[in-house]
Amino acid sequence: MRKNIKVTAGIAATAALALGLSACGTSSDPSSSKDKAGAADKPLVVAASPTPHADILNFVKDNLAEKAGLKLEVKEFTDYVLPNTATQSGQVDANFFQHKPYLDDFNKKNKTTIVPVVNVHLEPLGLYSKNIKSVKDIKAGQTIAVPNDTTNGGRALQLLAENGLITVKPGVGTNAKISDITDKKGLEFKELEAATVPRALNDVDAAVINGNYAIEAKLSPAKDAIALEKADGNPYANFLAVREGNEKDARVQKLAELLNSPEVKKYIEDTYKGSVIPAFGAAK
Repeated sequence: MRKNIKVTAGIAATAALALGLSACGTSSDPSSSKDKAGAADKPLVVAASPTPHADILNFVKDNLAEKAGLKLEVKEFTDYVLPNTATQSGQVDANFFQHKPYLDDFNKKNKTTIVPVVNVHLEPLGLYSKNIKSVKDIKAGQTIAVPNDTTNGGRALQLLAENGLITVKPGVGTNAKISDITDKKGLEFKELEAATVPRALNDVDAAVINGNYAIEAKLSPAKDAIALEKADGNPYANFLAVREGNEKDARVQKLAELLNSPEVKKYIEDTYKGSVIPAFGAAK
């Protein structure tokens, strides 16, 4: 049996404290020579969203890591904040849950120094509804839930704009905010933390949901979404990330190689059948 450790928001205070201590240069700083000593013999601890990130990591752990000489430990987080603060503080060695626009925004707002290592997959953002079967059936007066974080919120508004449901200011791109909507076409919007959007489906007419949270909610982006992001040219590849300075850790490099292996590519394609798409190799 795999030994996953599920981490909830209850450790937020601990993560925040550890983040503050690391900023002061205590011995818990993962960049210190003391912490690096013997690191190659320690398990690589990776924070990840449950699906598909932890699933992919556990496939690597169960099928590829031992042969490659890698000890891998997966910690599951259910939000988009703690994986980065835990990586910054040294509570974990790496994380796997986010895309570059989100990380850039997070680093800027939190003065963290997390960097990408290798792209792994894409999760198309989709528009879902319990009762509406087509975009053309969405009418004025109805309510759509969208993620409230900067990058995924803007990404959601772009999806709605591309499908003719709203218009936004020219040039705002995925930085679009509700205030950038120039024509709501009579629609109302409910902004929620990304992880909670699927649970709002019963209370709104439609919702824009991140791919991993859709899968956790037993929704198939490929089958159930009434509008879905295109994969071609999509900048939202999810990647393995570490605190700056730890990119060359031999364990990190080994995991990066395994995450871009033919075995992982096949696992993603066979398991998710288009709901999650490999972001490396021939599928790039």
